[in-house]
Amino acid sequence: MNTLHFVRFTVAYWCLLAAALLPYVCAFVAKSGTQGKPRNQGGYDNDHPRQWMARQTDWRARANAAQANSFEGLPFFMAAVIIAHQLGAAQTLLDILAFLYVLTRVLYITMYVGGLSSARSAAWAVGMLLNLAILFIGYH
Repeated sequence: MNTLHFVRFTVAYWCLLAAALLPYVCAFVAKSGTQGKPRNQGGYDNDHPRQWMARQTDWRARANAAQANSFEGLPFFMAAVIIAHQLGAAQTLLDILAFLYVLTRVLYITMYVGGLSSARSAAWAVGMLLNLAILFIGYH
């Protein structure tokens, strides 16, 4: 008899989900406060969302750029976590590193939207180092 089994997600796997949702959080931030406003007063244009976004400046434009960067960094993080699991990495260490990566990405996005470019770049570098550590912790 077949039974339905649910895979037990590790913290690292939950972090994959969180990281996958971060670009959508950025999109929400970029569009926040514009829904319901008339288009001629800067309201969000759902008929032409990419053109509307291209006209945005300041923190909205930075939120959109953070969204793009979040999508760009996602495949490496996903691959690193999956490879670390497949190689039998120490689960606790993997979970901690994955959590720190997501935390670093949240800080990165916050700094990006806030216009803190030097701090943002430092957070990006820390995230990249964490990603590399995740990739190689299962290497024996």
